[in-house]
Amino acid sequence: MQTVYWSCLYGGIIFAVITVIFGDLLGDAFDGLLNALSFDHLDFLNPMTLVGGITAFGGAGIMLDRLTSLETLIVAVLAMMIATSLSVCVYFVYVRPMKNAENSSGYLMTELTGKIGTVTVPIPKQGFGEVLIKIGGGNTNHIACSYDGEEFAAGSRVVVAAIKDGTVRVIRYQDNE
Repeated sequence: MQTVYWSCLYGGIIFAVITVIFGDLLGDAFDGLLNALSFDHLDFLNPMTLVGGITAFGGAGIMLDRLTSLETLIVAVLAMMIATSLSVCVYFVYVRPMKNAENSSGYLMTELTGKIGTVTVPIPKQGFGEVLIKIGGGNTNHIACSYDGEEFAAGSRVVVAAIKDGTVRVIRYQDNE
């Protein structure tokens, strides 16, 4: 059984070293294969949790076998329990939060309604101008027109009242101070 434990431990260490050195290259090479297998709905089958569990199984097995006088079957069961516990911890403490923390600068035009912006190109009563709106982690410029026929000078603060045909329709921002 020692051979199994050492194989798991060394396999995990080798996988970690190869991943650190050649991770991007291998990820690109096997991208098509992984997309075909599509384990997206099985988050817990993440390589970090699986290989981490196998490595922990090997390490725990070696330690329990050498440092205790327990029987082989009990050592294997305890090593499996330790590996499973560590894999669950890695999944809930690292993998799942990282997946949920993915950021995107994308947004829907409908999300602009109610946002405050600044006029960068003057908006005439019956024409178009441009507003700068902060959304997410950045700023975005949009073609704008007046919602109620009011004229806006550059630097005016406005609120997006509606979106029509990809154009934001703005009204004057009422500062309540």
